[in-house]
Amino acid sequence: MSTENHRRPGELVFVILLLLASLWLFWQSILISGFSGLSTPGVFPMLASGLMVVSTLSILRDTARRAPGGHGFNRFLEEITPLRQAVMLGLVAFYVVLMPWFGFVITSGLFLFASISFLWRRNFLLTAGLSAFALAIIYLIFRIAFQVVLPKGTLF
Repeated sequence: MSTENHRRPGELVFVILLLLASLWLFWQSILISGFSGLSTPGVFPMLASGLMVVSTLSILRDTARRAPGGHGFNRFLEEITPLRQAVMLGLVAFYVVLMPWFGFVITSGLFLFASISFLWRRNFLLTAGLSAFALAIIYLIFRIAFQVVLPKGTLF
C-alpha cells in the first residue's frame, strides 16, 4: 500500500485502463473454452486474468480513496510527458510516417541526426558524422550480414 496521501497525475486513469484491459483479457480467456471443465485450455488464462481483475479492483479502490494531487494537467505534463520524451515521441512518429516514402536509409539517417542533435547538442559535423557512422554499421549488419531487405521508399 502506498504511503502517499495524494494521487499522482494520471494514476486514476491508468488504473481504470488497467481494469478495462484485465476485464477484456478475462473475456478473451472465457472465449477459449468457456466454463466447460477444470481441465480445459482456458482454465489457466481465466485464473490469471481473474486474479488480474481482482487485484486491479483492489488497487482502484485504494487509488480512488486518495485525494487528487493538485495542479492537474500541468503537473501531468511535467511528470509524465516531459519535453524530451514528447520530442522523441514526435521524432518516432515522423520516422514511421516518412519511412514508406523515403525508405529505410534516408529516413533512418534523418531520424538519427535529428535525435542525436536534440539529445546530445554537439556541433553539426560531429553529429552528422556519428549519425552516418551508426547508419553505416546498421546497414552493414542488417543488409550485408543478415541479408535483410530494407524498405526503399516510393519517392526514389
